[in-house]
Amino acid sequence: MRHLILSVAIPALLLGACATAPVTTDEQHRHDHPERLGPPPHYPHNLTPAGVAAADDHLALEQVDGAEAMAFVAEENRKSLAALTGDPRYETFRREAEAILTAEDRIPMPSFLGDGVGNFWQDAANPKGVWRRTTLDSYRTAQPRWETLLDIDALAKAEGRDWVFKGADCLAPDETRCLINLSDGGKDAVVVREFDLTTKRFVDGGFNLPEGKHRIEWLDRDTLLVATDFGPGTMTESGYPFIVKTLKRGQALDQAVEVYRGDQGDGGYGVSPAVYRDKEGVVQAVIITRPLDTFRSETWSLSHDGKAQKLNLPERVGISGVIDGRLVFSPDQAWSFDGEDYIAGSLLALPLGVLGETRPHGRIGRDDALVFQPAQRQALQGVAVLSDTLVAAVTDNVAGTLLRFQAGPSGWTAAPIAVPANLAVGLGDSSKSRGQVFVSTQGFLVPPTLSLADASAGSLTELKAAPAKFDASTHVTEQYEATSTDGTKIPYFVTRPRDLAMDGTAPTVMLGYGGFQISLNPAYKPEMGKLWLERGGVFVQANIRGGGEFGPDWHQAALDGNRQRAFDDFAAVARDLERRGITSPRHLGIYGRSNGGVLTSVSITQHPELFNAAVIESPLIDMLRYHELLAGASWIGEYGDPRIPEEAEWIARYSAYQQLRPEVDYPRVYITTNTRDDRVHPGHARKFAARLGDQGHDHLYYEDTAGGHSNDADPVANARRWARHYVYLAQQLMD
Repeated sequence: MRHLILSVAIPALLLGACATAPVTTDEQHRHDHPERLGPPPHYPHNLTPAGVAAADDHLALEQVDGAEAMAFVAEENRKSLAALTGDPRYETFRREAEAILTAEDRIPMPSFLGDGVGNFWQDAANPKGVWRRTTLDSYRTAQPRWETLLDIDALAKAEGRDWVFKGADCLAPDETRCLINLSDGGKDAVVVREFDLTTKRFVDGGFNLPEGKHRIEWLDRDTLLVATDFGPGTMTESGYPFIVKTLKRGQALDQAVEVYRGDQGDGGYGVSPAVYRDKEGVVQAVIITRPLDTFRSETWSLSHDGKAQKLNLPERVGISGVIDGRLVFSPDQAWSFDGEDYIAGSLLALPLGVLGETRPHGRIGRDDALVFQPAQRQALQGVAVLSDTLVAAVTDNVAGTLLRFQAGPSGWTAAPIAVPANLAVGLGDSSKSRGQVFVSTQGFLVPPTLSLADASAGSLTELKAAPAKFDASTHVTEQYEATSTDGTKIPYFVTRPRDLAMDGTAPTVMLGYGGFQISLNPAYKPEMGKLWLERGGVFVQANIRGGGEFGPDWHQAALDGNRQRAFDDFAAVARDLERRGITSPRHLGIYGRSNGGVLTSVSITQHPELFNAAVIESPLIDMLRYHELLAGASWIGEYGDPRIPEEAEWIARYSAYQQLRPEVDYPRVYITTNTRDDRVHPGHARKFAARLGDQGHDHLYYEDTAGGHSNDADPVANARRWARHYVYLAQQLMD
């Protein structure tokens, strides 16, 4: 296992709302054209940063641990917990969710680790989790024999810290030395400590980095490539590093030697080194990505003597790895090279030598370079780079397929690896030395199955199948299309009772995201199935623009000044559900998290007549100040820059915090976030709730004190979170 990094998966499910009065034709007209009401009361007189701040009467709530903010949180929590945990359904929901999240029969998701497999496991007895390993043969059995490597519960207790395990990076080929990432309370920022798997102890005098948003790679056993906070003037405005240094064993950070420097004005998530190795662990390439904004970047190659050379790659590009001296990548924009044109979303493999600023003579033919070109409704969802084979997960109209690619004298050949039809297909960890990759399949009503793909043979062997956690026999999943404002067809999935009466009374939760080229593929959501579907609910997943379901163009269609398209797509799906008789505004709720919080807050302010509930979780909402809050400036490539007058104008037209109006009837929304979220500032949620309250709008607000943006710190706490969500949804859509 080269890397076991725990990342936040996009949450899947939830929403809710409360009853609203029927909307008359005149009221509908006012909702569709809110500008006819005049400017909202807190709309800034001018859109400069100073003007925006002057119009904001809740700036104090941006102080994460400020006295006024904490008093606000305490009072809001008191009221919301009374409404939610005081509901007679809460304890049942909590018990059911906890049983699912801590169940012993869950699939222990593996990563390759040395000559075996590793797994991070949380349950009721170990809510903070244990990092453990076993052999692949033992893993195949019903009861694997696990060896504990690191007990996070015991470590947290011994050190008196709220440690959350954020993954490990182990040095190939033996993978006995690992960098352990530990977060205090679930924050993105971590401390890094070197760990020895042979002794199962932290290394005395080993690598040890203080808390930060580090970008770290092993170069060799005694050297790290580190991008971090090296002191004043070494971080971008969004709080990410732009300098890479080599850190030798025994050196302090101030002794590290600089090998690459971007610029303090860089955007995105910080400069990142990546070390690519062959199956023997020998370094093939060191690549440094310098982000210019959220999606545009420069790509540099670091030579053995520490010199950086810029590569001739497109600015919008995703790099998958190195195979036989060739860089495997996907341009996220149309790109021309050596007289050949490649469409956005293609998969290419080009020799590193020809990508340098000075390159040898000789033309690279299209057959040698092009691995895969997607059709109109296809998109790459993941690529595993092995020693002589590529394995790719590809969606076709949001249904998963698995392909294997091998290079030959006439170019790349593709062959399918058989997977069940009409399910999502996901790639897990891969091993070059073994030529294997873990593959998962699942659907809304189909529990996950984990398999092992052998790249050379093109075979797939089932390892484990998760048991059903709810009764799926009563429901079916169907795919439909809605027509958006500009005529674009927007696909969406409906999971509903088989015998649903199409009379518009079904309580329905609609999930959306629509950003950052992230795809919402079918996924088995056991909490949703147990707490919602089994009680007669309907679940809808909308594949709106801004996501990656149909490749880079689908994402870029809703960037910057075109953001309204994502909101229009979401509203179009809501109207289509009503047209088909599946549900109606009285019974329709929406759920969105993080970027999905932009979507749901805007949907409520632009179209309150369409929804009766909204779970708005860990959200961005104040889009005129998002760039000033924590990591917000790193997303300017997605939303635009509010400091630029032209861009501030179109951001202000949808920013929900500024668009709230006291005279509009909004559904009772549920806003929730986390004090220790150091990615999306809790001030977004706090200020929205406060302004709703100021204007007399009924709402619920709850802020947890630990867990971070990921909400994965503790499955027992997570069960309480899901129970609160579904109690609210039941109150709004079922009662």
